[in-house]
Amino acid sequence: MNRGVRGIVLGCAAGLVLAASTWSTAAAAIKVGAIFAVTGPASFLGGPEARSAAMAVARINREGGINGEQVELIVKDSAGSPEKAVSFAKQLIEEERVVAIIGPSTSGESMAVKKIAEDGRTVLISCAAAEVIVDPVASYVFKTPQKDSFAARKIFAEMQRQSITTIAVASGNDGFGKAGKEQLEKLAPEFAIRVALSETYDSKATDLSALVAKMKATPGIQAVVNWSVAPAQAIIAKNMRQGNWRVPLFQSHGFGNIRYAEAAGAAAEGIIFPCGLLLVAESLPDTHPQKPLLMQYKTEYETLHKEEASAFGGYAYDALNMVAAAVRTGGTDRARVRDALEGLRNFTGVGGVFSFSPKDHNGLDIDSFAMMTVKDGRFILYQEQ
Repeated sequence: MNRGVRGIVLGCAAGLVLAASTWSTAAAAIKVGAIFAVTGPASFLGGPEARSAAMAVARINREGGINGEQVELIVKDSAGSPEKAVSFAKQLIEEERVVAIIGPSTSGESMAVKKIAEDGRTVLISCAAAEVIVDPVASYVFKTPQKDSFAARKIFAEMQRQSITTIAVASGNDGFGKAGKEQLEKLAPEFAIRVALSETYDSKATDLSALVAKMKATPGIQAVVNWSVAPAQAIIAKNMRQGNWRVPLFQSHGFGNIRYAEAAGAAAEGIIFPCGLLLVAESLPDTHPQKPLLMQYKTEYETLHKEEASAFGGYAYDALNMVAAAVRTGGTDRARVRDALEGLRNFTGVGGVFSFSPKDHNGLDIDSFAMMTVKDGRFILYQEQ
């Protein structure tokens, strides 16, 4: 069992959550809350996040804690429900008196919890990607995943390079899908790209062949962008292949889990998507500022949990370490934690090198993304293909 972890007991086997619990082995002075979708349809996000946050706490406590105090991580499993996330946020702020909350896992949950964190004057570091979580800036709300607009710009720049001018957009009907659809439609004209068809689908869909047929029948479409974090990422790839439609398929940064490629099988080959550098850590030059941390995180996670590290777990790992850095500087007063976090500069994380400011509560630039593809069932840098 992980010392200093309360709320759920995480097994070392890949993806395994053993039981609900309320135990703690440490009389910790510093409480950090976490809201993750450990179970339910978004568990592919919340599982790695919970395991990564617990791993970070274990490392901090082994090394003497924060300013000599041990850290207690209190994990709440929302199962992806905004209603549960709101209830848990109130509990963590009002009853547990945590210094900060990391998570939730999804954009819809994060938007629901945002006001709770603001009203409770408690730092929330979301592990969800939608740009609207931090734009406009809310005083106590931050996030670790890269911005949707950066992902869209990376995709469009590659399309420009390939002389693609007319596309179809498919997006899930969840918070992440809606936010991505908005960015794609807004930014496409800057790159002289026309969105000929933009369709939203049920994120829980198990068959998207009708949508694929509609896109294929639309004249002039040269490529498709799918924006979701649901298993539909694999389904749309399969349906395009089954429909013998071989135009390039671009996915959002939500594709950064090898399980999606595995679920799509042969249909995943050639998918193009932006993602953080964790997925290609081994191929980075030794002089790259992120490489030591990426290799340390990847090796420790994969050794402990017997599954490939993903960008999703990295979001929580970064968030936990940011809270630790802020508490080291500002102490445990919530307002001072907020101030210290907003003043964090050149913080090397799994997702990139972060520099927050009063106008930027994401803290990353577009170079935190690289374009990747699937080749022989593996993720590689797109230019290496």
